[in-house]
Amino acid sequence: MKDEPCLQLSEIFYSIQGESSFAGYPCLFFRLSGCNLRCSYCDAKYTYEEPATPTPLSTLLTEATRYPNALIEITGGEPLLQEEVYPLMDALLATGRTVLLETNGSLSIARVPQAVVKIIDLKCPDSGMAEKMDLANLDLLAPHDEIKFVVSSRADYDWARTMMEEHRLAEKAKVILSPVIGRLAPALLAQWLMADALPARLQLQLHTLLWPGMKRGV
Repeated sequence: MKDEPCLQLSEIFYSIQGESSFAGYPCLFFRLSGCNLRCSYCDAKYTYEEPATPTPLSTLLTEATRYPNALIEITGGEPLLQEEVYPLMDALLATGRTVLLETNGSLSIARVPQAVVKIIDLKCPDSGMAEKMDLANLDLLAPHDEIKFVVSSRADYDWARTMMEEHRLAEKAKVILSPVIGRLAPALLAQWLMADALPARLQLQLHTLLWPGMKRGV
């Protein structure tokens, strides 16, 4: 009998979905370990600095049954680094769950099941990782998918606006702009967004407003 898939896990937690167009809904998070990028503003360094917890697929599916009406988000780190994430997504979808996948944009989403809501964090220049993006992903988006730009500066904003225009992103998926707290005032990003009337949503991290100072489990 084939061995059961085992995922390298950083943490499991139940919280309010704080980002994306699903912000505000109850959500069970599976945060996987490991990341191939090193963004300048990373708020989850523990996913690659601390040891992972090997966790069988069946354990995660059992955990999901404890929250039958919640969204499920698979995040990281970078979840697509783990081959075992694919049977996890398939198994969750087979139970009728709404599954979100947050990915950093550097790896292909071609094998991700179509029904999964893919949230691609397209890295802006100030992240230091913009050159690592797999732009072929932009042609694989479905209307329920999302592109997120985490913006640190006016230069980042201008880059995001250009990407939206050149790749017609708003026609392919939902687009979200999120300021890096401490680097860019949210009101300033709002002013830029309104001035250009971009077809994008301004997003603040809801969980940081609900539970200020908490770094994990939210």
